[in-house]
Amino acid sequence: MKIGIIGAGQIGGTLTRRLTALGHKVFVANSRGPETLSDLAAETGATAVSVPEAVRGVDLIVVTIPQKNIPNLPAGLFADTPDRVVVVDTGNYYPRQRDGRIEAIEAGLPESRWVEQQIGRPVIKAFNNIYARHLFELGRPAGAPGRIALPVAGDDDAAKTVVLKLVEELGFDGVDAGGLDESWRQQPGTPVYTKDFDADGVRRGLYEASKDRTPEWRGTSNSPGSFTAPA
Repeated sequence: MKIGIIGAGQIGGTLTRRLTALGHKVFVANSRGPETLSDLAAETGATAVSVPEAVRGVDLIVVTIPQKNIPNLPAGLFADTPDRVVVVDTGNYYPRQRDGRIEAIEAGLPESRWVEQQIGRPVIKAFNNIYARHLFELGRPAGAPGRIALPVAGDDDAAKTVVLKLVEELGFDGVDAGGLDESWRQQPGTPVYTKDFDADGVRRGLYEASKDRTPEWRGTSNSPGSFTAPA
């Protein structure tokens, strides 16, 4: 596939490395411009592009930037992107550590539903509950004992199937986590977040999740602080 990746941080960089190694044509962008991605491009064979270029002529787009930066994406970024192109949101809301309060999410709107509203485009939620290092190192062949499973949530079954297949190709079992309104079940603070469960464990964790955010994952009047000193 031709894949555009917006964001070259831990998850974006990892997906760039893994997906190019699997033979996909990757176009990677960040907010600072393609010239800042020359090392990653040289390492992986990916093409460094601008953000608008990352959504053109591709089959799938991964948006993997801090939640607070979603509203700063170019206006109308996806206006000319065909409906068939799948958009994946990998983001997590870290109000006390990085993003500050986003009132709609604080009021109960699932993180990826908020992202969808900001960009004006349906999204699939995936790759948000695994550490980047584990995504890079711990993929295993199908049927391997202890193979890690990743939940994938979204409203479009065809788009979700594309992402589930990509998860499998990367060496993980894909678990259908329901529609996007159920994607809160894989947000930070839930049983499946950063736990590396197998498929049965992911299904159990999704079922056991509580929609109520604990104080650790709710913003305060002083948010944000930092990951070392949350506020």
